[in-house]
Amino acid sequence: MRLLLDTHIALWTLTDDPRLSQKARDLILDPANEVCVSAVTLWEIAIKHGLDRQGPSAMPISAHEAQVLFGAAGYALIPITPEQAVIVETLPRLHADPFDRLLIAQGLTEGLMLLTHDATVASYNARILQV
Repeated sequence: MRLLLDTHIALWTLTDDPRLSQKARDLILDPANEVCVSAVTLWEIAIKHGLDRQGPSAMPISAHEAQVLFGAAGYALIPITPEQAVIVETLPRLHADPFDRLLIAQGLTEGLMLLTHDATVASYNARILQV
């Protein structure tokens, strides 16, 4: 199975955060699965890390550090396509976050199983798994 990690799931894997569920860990560590991280995630980290927010929405590492660590972990980095950007417009207005909406579009167009901790994101499609 090809997995796409939402931003917090991806960051939690890098920082061994206890919020990462055992189900997510098992899927990510299963050698039969290909783990993918989107350029959307790097973009979100870059923007939010630059804002230097604190608390649960904080980005603990920079986008450059994340890119290096994702590569070292063997995660496939996937680009954003114009088609995916356009599909965002057709998604139901269940969630307003532009980063999450683009990740949803990528998952749908690339046949990826999106792993998220966000119940609203998970409500978009059966190929989105809340973990």
